[in-house]
Amino acid sequence: MRRTSRKKRSTLANRAIAASAALILGGGGLLAVNVYASAGEGPSGSPPTRTQNAGRPLSTIDCPEAVNGLPEVPDQARGEVDRELAAMDTQITDAYRQFADRKEQMARDPGLAENAVLGPLRGKRAASLDRIGIAIGRVAERPQGLESLAGCSLRADDDRGQGQDQGRNAGQGQDPGGQDPGQGDDPGQDPGDQEPGDQDPGQGEDPGRGRGGNGPEAADFVDIRSVRPDADKPRKRRGASRGSFTTDCGRNENGKFNPDNVIVAPGVSNGAHHMHDYVGNQANDAFASDDDLADGATTCRNQGDRSTYYWPVLRLQNGQDEDDVDADGGGRDQNVGEIQTPSRVTLRFVGSPVGRVTAMPRFLRIITGDAKAFTNGDANANASWSCTGFEDRQVKDKYPICPEGSQVVRTFAFQNCWDGQNTDSANHRTHVAFAQDDGRCPRGFRAVPQLVQRIVYDVPPGPGFAVDSFPEQLHKPITDHGDFINVFDERLMRNMVRCINDGRRCR
Repeated sequence: MRRTSRKKRSTLANRAIAASAALILGGGGLLAVNVYASAGEGPSGSPPTRTQNAGRPLSTIDCPEAVNGLPEVPDQARGEVDRELAAMDTQITDAYRQFADRKEQMARDPGLAENAVLGPLRGKRAASLDRIGIAIGRVAERPQGLESLAGCSLRADDDRGQGQDQGRNAGQGQDPGGQDPGQGDDPGQDPGDQEPGDQDPGQGEDPGRGRGGNGPEAADFVDIRSVRPDADKPRKRRGASRGSFTTDCGRNENGKFNPDNVIVAPGVSNGAHHMHDYVGNQANDAFASDDDLADGATTCRNQGDRSTYYWPVLRLQNGQDEDDVDADGGGRDQNVGEIQTPSRVTLRFVGSPVGRVTAMPRFLRIITGDAKAFTNGDANANASWSCTGFEDRQVKDKYPICPEGSQVVRTFAFQNCWDGQNTDSANHRTHVAFAQDDGRCPRGFRAVPQLVQRIVYDVPPGPGFAVDSFPEQLHKPITDHGDFINVFDERLMRNMVRCINDGRRCR
């Protein structure tokens, strides 16, 4: 897929921001409430009731996350179960489109929403859940009560599950980047030179009011200078593995994109319903096997690293069409705008604050963050947003508004503990874990090198960008996530572990 994004700040984007500012000054304020929806890979609470939503515009479809209600899925049934779970995501996407097309009618007539959207969706989900039960029942005891996961509801954009302090570190006790704030970057401005009030953080703007029509909203942004700095990092103990290993795999300059997710939805085209950036392994698509990945070309400078690293693309909401405007994962899934090539991507593996690390198994799969955190809640949210020069201030439920000369930074600190047995699990989470508050791995887990991704973008200051998402997730920043499959050769993995444990910095 060819792409049209600019490495420099777009003149059209600047004009769009100026137009937004003029709208604010002119008293135009926000337009109609955005219509967004969400989907993800984490726990889901009970759907909101109509009473809870009374008097507020409904904006998305909220469904229980089915994978979290399943027992351990036998390996023999996992392929069929994964396909049905992907089909359930598509069902939500299709239902959201119907809701978005008729939202004003449904706001006036709740019965229409039940008859035209929620009822048919419930029926399709019930059928998929029944097929999941049958697939598991062929090789193990059939799970009971799956039908309770079929129900969905409409809900308002009330940021449910996002009540954490906006200045809190997004890494769940992890060090998001393991480096000094702004290291290696010239922010072009001392953080103390301006007060938070010197720049309008975009309140009253609706930066996402483009062709997608479903976000983000002005409330999804915060001036980074108004965020309190994080507390000091936990002190590393005696015996900590203090080294690091950095692999250079480029910035996706060659433009490898697809809306697949071989971890969550293997064998399903457009399983993600949003576009991913890929660096490293070039064989990654929905149908890639471990053998395909082992034999795939890589953009990594060290050819011993054929790992695949991918994340949702970031787009400018500037009214410019991308090549995927009529494609799955792009415009068809309400992901629109210019895809931005990062100005810098750092892939760094760090050690444990309390001891030595052991090698990752080849083809270990790790997902960090939750693509459906807007509806699931923030239990698994783990992306962190900041600005160069201000990286002691991290947010996970807002996009940052950076001062002129400062760049947007996304950071993912991946899980750093492995169960010692499995390269994946049915929910793609329970085979790995984060270290506990004391830095030790949970019982039964061992420390492995922790991948920390730092992705930097040169985008215009102010609101006007967003990550791709499932359409019903409304491009919320809390839905950001990263994916990794380890395809280091054994020799290079041994070198990485030795380097980290010896306290050296290696490439």
